[in-house]
Amino acid sequence: MMRSSLLRATRSPASILTSSATRQAIRAPRVAPAACLQQTRQAHAISNPTLSNIEKRWEDMPPQEQADLWMMLRDRMKTDWKQLTLQEKKAAYFIAFGPHGPRRPPPPDEGRRVFFLSASVIAAAVIVFSITRLFANPVRPRTMTKEWQEATEEYMRENKIEPITFKPGMMIQSKSEKDSPTGQKDE
Repeated sequence: MMRSSLLRATRSPASILTSSATRQAIRAPRVAPAACLQQTRQAHAISNPTLSNIEKRWEDMPPQEQADLWMMLRDRMKTDWKQLTLQEKKAAYFIAFGPHGPRRPPPPDEGRRVFFLSASVIAAAVIVFSITRLFANPVRPRTMTKEWQEATEEYMRENKIEPITFKPGMMIQSKSEKDSPTGQKDE
């Protein structure tokens, strides 16, 4: 027994390379698990040029670069926060809560532009209404005369339409046809 263990210990390097387990290990190197790679990525601080002036560069960066930078910062924040550099802390805060995207403040003259646009739309509506009234037929509809409304009220009284809330004179809301400013009679 002792002899066999000595023989194995004194094997030549060439014989070690020929064993099946060794050949398999050489052919298929072991890949480190993702957790190990993540630990090495977390260990190093993000370079200062990458984080410098991030507040002004963030909007102009391509989305993939933004995502990569955020992932690097997120991985760094998983470690002890005392190990983060001041620039990493500032960049992480800006990316998470900074005034970009939906939190971007409105442009300084936006209120004035909204006011003038609204005023111009209202003015256009008034102009269209005035032009329409200018070219409209000046004769009132025949149902808007005092005589027509009195006849409607008489019809309601005879047929007992709305007997509870009916009050005499409730249907009359216009002047007599004789008192109309145009003096025209409807046909």
